[in-house]
Amino acid sequence: MRKLKLQMQVSIDGFVAGPNSEMDWMVWNWDTKCLEFVKELTAPVDCILLGRKLAEGFIPHWAAASAAPEADEFTRKMSETPKIVFSKTLTSHEWANTRIENGDLAESVQALKAQEGGDIIAYGGADFVHSLISAGLIDELNLFVNPTAIGNGMAIFRERTNLKLIKAMPFECGITVLQYEPIKA
Repeated sequence: MRKLKLQMQVSIDGFVAGPNSEMDWMVWNWDTKCLEFVKELTAPVDCILLGRKLAEGFIPHWAAASAAPEADEFTRKMSETPKIVFSKTLTSHEWANTRIENGDLAESVQALKAQEGGDIIAYGGADFVHSLISAGLIDELNLFVNPTAIGNGMAIFRERTNLKLIKAMPFECGITVLQYEPIKA
């Protein structure tokens, strides 16, 4: 069975965005070791899952970046890897290498995980990721903890969730990646 990984930036107090979707607190000047960790994390990935809201910025950003002459291998991977956008409202799109999934989230993801292939990675907003966590679909959580407390905002954990720490990796840029596996009840 394929592994579903989550890569998500969070504040030190557990929020993924401010109350009005603010993300100005996130650290983006990642050091070389942090960037290398992300490359290793995504190397075995051959499918990206996105919520609709994040997809609207994510897909065009990586498509434009990969068209630039200085685009590196990671940028091309983010653009070229097949994407599935989960949405209750979208029925069509103009994004290359992307399909829309309107069906039941748990059934769709379980079917995808049962297929042959590499790892799957999820990026998304608070609601989409919360739905994945609540349904017990994520096998590995990679939380990029930013050295900022924002006091209020959008959370991905809205009920008790038991996790096992696999490793903690601090980076010079101030981010610490906490890698967890869910503890299955």
